[in-house]
Amino acid sequence: MRQQRLLNPTLRDVPGDAEAASHRLMLRAGLIRQLSSGIYSYLPLGLKALQHIQTIVREEMDRAGAQEMLMPALHPAELWKASGRWDVYGPELMRLEDRNGREFALGATHEEVITTLIKDEIHSYKKLPVTLYQIQTKYRDERRPRFGLLRGREFLMKDAYSFDRSTSGLDASYQAMFDAYVNIFTRCGLQFRAVEADSGAIGGTDTHEFMALADVGEDTIVHCPSCQYAANLEKATGVITNEGTSSTGLPQAQPTKIHTPGVTSIKQLSQFLTIEPQQIIKSVAIKAEGAPVIVLIRGDLEINEIKLKQVLGVAEITMLSEAEIQALGSIAGFIGPVGLSSVKLLADTSIQGLNNAVVGANEADYHLQHVDVQRDLGELTYVDVRNVGQGESCIHCGNELAFARGIEVGHVFKLGTKYSESLGATFSDENGVSEPMIMGCYGIGVSRVLAAVIEQHQDERGIIWPNAIAPYSIHLLTVQVKDEAQMTLSEEIYQTLTSAGYSVLWDDREERPGVKFNDADLLGFPLRLTVGKKTSERIIECKERRQGEVYELNVEQLLTHCQSLFN
Repeated sequence: MRQQRLLNPTLRDVPGDAEAASHRLMLRAGLIRQLSSGIYSYLPLGLKALQHIQTIVREEMDRAGAQEMLMPALHPAELWKASGRWDVYGPELMRLEDRNGREFALGATHEEVITTLIKDEIHSYKKLPVTLYQIQTKYRDERRPRFGLLRGREFLMKDAYSFDRSTSGLDASYQAMFDAYVNIFTRCGLQFRAVEADSGAIGGTDTHEFMALADVGEDTIVHCPSCQYAANLEKATGVITNEGTSSTGLPQAQPTKIHTPGVTSIKQLSQFLTIEPQQIIKSVAIKAEGAPVIVLIRGDLEINEIKLKQVLGVAEITMLSEAEIQALGSIAGFIGPVGLSSVKLLADTSIQGLNNAVVGANEADYHLQHVDVQRDLGELTYVDVRNVGQGESCIHCGNELAFARGIEVGHVFKLGTKYSESLGATFSDENGVSEPMIMGCYGIGVSRVLAAVIEQHQDERGIIWPNAIAPYSIHLLTVQVKDEAQMTLSEEIYQTLTSAGYSVLWDDREERPGVKFNDADLLGFPLRLTVGKKTSERIIECKERRQGEVYELNVEQLLTHCQSLFN
């Protein structure tokens, strides 16, 4: 491709709301342009990189035995209502009506559509297992689209669905997809971790997220540097000890009421009593399906709402109002477990073993100190409902856990029979008995992978493409396009390389050399070839973008060098 004909509008400055490095670089390098908030057009270079990612995805999915198909993006509402997700999915589901008032949704995910298709087409165990996938645009009405392609309202996704007759069959399908994802993200050049995760609105069990490590990531990854354990913050568990968290009071001291006027927060209480937050037991008053619950947790930690919902077996929880707290015999800001017998107490394991702790006294402007959890709170139900905190140990090997930020680029789920039962996808076994199909679901954010790759592979000059997904492998620069000898040699190199199967962008623009070199660094293709002052000697300058190494090469050596570099 000759660059003078390429639609590649590079920018010197980018909008101030482009916070992520990938977003800034994709705008500067002319890969994407915004149409509306969270909605982007892919320009030629951006589309080429996206297509290379799709090729890798297709190759690995096909190798794993999946079959590609394409499903509609417009979904009748009755399908989502039949699965129970029309109301559960929330406002992110883009909904619309046709001219006859019939309700539809733009596809955010395709469990309902694929299950309905398979229900009508497969009826016997002889046709199972089967795994189908598609690469298609998805739509979600994000509350706050941000970071360019990392969180948009329209995005490209690969979603796959497996159908098996047994849980062991699902295990095999799940592992095949898991392994395919490892291959895909490795080939794309990503640094990633597969982490235990929560299934969210999709449903199911045994789910893993594939997280590309990046500081701009919106998800927190908890991992053990000493073993393979990794989970997102919603799912992570750790081991916590309360050694060294006792205050200076005597262990034998009885609970004592202390005046704490206007002190209602953990931070205020810690400063007022000159103690660490770890020595305070926070009492959080919630309502789970109409029933009040007091959750006890160490003062320096936060409740994990997803874990709490799972422990209580409810879909939603809300905070108790001040009036509801008063009805329990307490007061907002001073709630405590001692003497509060009219409500269910649920204790996070973080408070186990605490003594000389401080709790609310259920009376305005008062707290209790010298509380011994085992002695004063009696038999408690201990559960893990917290976000893992700094200093906690790995549940597998006992070493200290570490924290990182990540971008979710893939997610695999074991759905079980959640959708097959609600939508009637059954098969007949060898004895003619009807059984629900056992499903798995496997998604990759293809456009998000593109952004994540750039987030990881860039420097102050621009993008540094991995070879496998670079829009072009080679950037050929002619320093002086009015120099006939330089243009003749450039044409020879261009024809030789393209005939050998290499993708080449030839910068034949009438621009200053500095502009061409800067644009080449910004676009970041793996190899730059410069035809310049040594044209008469058939010597060109080579620069490898990643290493930054610059060296000279005779044109006759070029093909051998490219074979070595790219193979």
